[in-house]
Amino acid sequence: MTEATAQTYNQVNDISYTKKTDAYAVERLKLDVYYPEGMTGCPVVVWFHGGGLEAGNKEIPWRLKQKGYVVVGVNYRLLPKVKIEALLDDAAEAVAWVFRHIAQYGGDTKKIVVTGHSAGGYISMLLCLNKAWLAAYDIDADDVMMYVPFSGQAVTHYNVRKMQGIPPLQVTIDEYAPIYWVRKDCPPLVLICGDREQELLGRYDENQYLARMMKLAGHTETYLYEIDGHDHGAMVDPGFHILESHMKKMLKQE
Repeated sequence: MTEATAQTYNQVNDISYTKKTDAYAVERLKLDVYYPEGMTGCPVVVWFHGGGLEAGNKEIPWRLKQKGYVVVGVNYRLLPKVKIEALLDDAAEAVAWVFRHIAQYGGDTKKIVVTGHSAGGYISMLLCLNKAWLAAYDIDADDVMMYVPFSGQAVTHYNVRKMQGIPPLQVTIDEYAPIYWVRKDCPPLVLICGDREQELLGRYDENQYLARMMKLAGHTETYLYEIDGHDHGAMVDPGFHILESHMKKMLKQE
């Protein structure tokens, strides 16, 4: 690849990635692609936005711009307008779209990283650990190069529990908890959280438990980072440095 600093970058917005036909899906299930013009074989970062699964919109994080990456910002349908099953299916459909179309934008399907913050981190965890979501679109979750959830919830998400009539501090682990799907045979999993005393609810502690269980299961490439002095929102910016350092490590191994 030519030097990223000398590149011209383009962005295509509001690409529909779904075959669903209901009005909310047609309106919501769109993504943006930011890519370096005229380049091929580029690493791809799929970014799922935060917002508690109930809010938020697709974005191309500025920290990922002008780095030689193809970046995909994804919208998905939101709770409580849909159930969590539909939301996760949307996310899987978006990743499947990336596998099938990203070469048109210079992306390499062998270099796809799935990531996101908060609710987006939770989504990326579930796509990684429960292979059924991507398998529904004939994609092997293990074909993703790496998963890097920023401050994702490892237990059942509190807004999923809200729809089940369970209060936010009553923790449950069911099929919608990433930790329920611990497995040893998945791609590298990089867990990034803010300061355990400043994070949202028990977010760091959940990630620490997930990391421990992954290692006990035999997964040797689970990594856990705590960014001291940073709360749930402030951890995002330094989190990109960790994401990029792991991307560089993975790309050197090819």
